[in-house]
Amino acid sequence: MSLADENTPITPDAPDADELARMRQARFEKIGKWTLPVIVMVIMLVAWDRIVVLNEIPHYILPGPGLVIETLIKDWPILFDALLVTLQITLMALAVAVLGGVGLAVLFTQSRWVEMSFYPYAVILQVTPIVSIAPLIFIYVDSRLAGLLLCAWLVAFFPILSNTTLGLNSADHGLRDLFRIYGATRWQRLRYLQLPSALPYFLGGLRIAGGLSLIGAVVAEYVAGTGGIGSGLAFRILEAGYRLNIPRMFAALILIAGSGVVIFAGLSFLSHMLLRKWHESALKRDG
Repeated sequence: MSLADENTPITPDAPDADELARMRQARFEKIGKWTLPVIVMVIMLVAWDRIVVLNEIPHYILPGPGLVIETLIKDWPILFDALLVTLQITLMALAVAVLGGVGLAVLFTQSRWVEMSFYPYAVILQVTPIVSIAPLIFIYVDSRLAGLLLCAWLVAFFPILSNTTLGLNSADHGLRDLFRIYGATRWQRLRYLQLPSALPYFLGGLRIAGGLSLIGAVVAEYVAGTGGIGSGLAFRILEAGYRLNIPRMFAALILIAGSGVVIFAGLSFLSHMLLRKWHESALKRDG
């Protein structure tokens, strides 16, 4: 090798055409992830407005998007108080579902007999529509708040129970044998092996349960059907329907949908933060 070759700096190879195409595609996907939903929403709002205007549809049948936003602003004090009631039931039910679901899942994995005895009844509660159970709950439960909470909990409970149970049972069998060889106790295996292995499954169930707890709260409010100061968004929708105040109905629906999106986004962010440094699903999103 000549002296000139030794002094020549080594430069990294330039990316080839395929690599450039992949980088360009990734950049477009990152931009489109946010812009495309916004574009679709704008098109839908414009189409909605044009349909109402061109067909001269009365506002008590189908209000335009402008009137819905105006009603949302005008009736904000009423709707915001109802939103707080619905969110209170939703978050309380989700918290109880997490405690009960994780606790029962741990109990199931520690005792096969307990799992065989009680898991079928959890399935029965899940597949039975909450609309058919709720009237009985409000007959036997005196407290309206407790009845609403119980209905929402029944809907949100099973995804956490089933996902966490699956995660606890999915720990690597090689690591299980290693723990057994080193004489680890049952609780040491649970703490250092099974619970970390179950975390991604639990977080997946938590995202599902977050939306279901909101659905359960709204359905329970429909069945309860009681008004007053402590009424949630579901009752406001019923009240608006009786009075043909359709713009308020749409405004309440927007708040319910927005709450569901915020809950899902918050739980997805929590999942990402807990898994981003070690789990494959989060690492792929970071890449």
